[in-house]
Amino acid sequence: MQDNSLDIIGRHAQAGIRAREFFFEKNAWELTIIARAIASCLVAGGKVLLCGNGGSAADAQHLAAEFVNRFLLERPPLPAIALTTDSSILTAVSNDYDFAQVFVKQVKALGRSGDILVGISTSGESDNINQALRQAGEMDMLTIGLTGRKGSTMDQYCNMLLAVEVESTPVIQEIHIAAGHVICMLVDHYIFERPELL
Repeated sequence: MQDNSLDIIGRHAQAGIRAREFFFEKNAWELTIIARAIASCLVAGGKVLLCGNGGSAADAQHLAAEFVNRFLLERPPLPAIALTTDSSILTAVSNDYDFAQVFVKQVKALGRSGDILVGISTSGESDNINQALRQAGEMDMLTIGLTGRKGSTMDQYCNMLLAVEVESTPVIQEIHIAAGHVICMLVDHYIFERPELL
């Protein structure tokens, strides 16, 4: 039997390349707007909260680490918190209330007016993410969504939305982290290299 693994790799790589090029061509301006908003929030003393499930939880943690540690520039730490990391909070809320509340309660506890919540959901239908975004909006926080398609429930709870409009969940996730890296790069640029642009 012939091994078609190279074909599988090639198809996945090409799908990712096409989707990435389309996404960045379509969303370049939106990425600059989001990065400016995050930079302005941080300069004003605010913070960024991030949440997601599964692979998107890992993306939330990854991006929080880029802000708190550094991205490419040597610069001071920036305040960002992944709401996905405290197992005691996650299990207590799930056990005592409902899994849909695991991020809502943390937004209520940690969020303030002027802060930002970034919700990541490939489907846009994750109830715990959408409830957290709704709660953040009610608290006068800026809400940013990363998803896989427009027209999902997530849309109504986001001030700004980045949608990777493809069917493949792995490709969506790959582009989400690429978009996150671009945002981190631009936030550093606006705060530390071109603050006059804020």
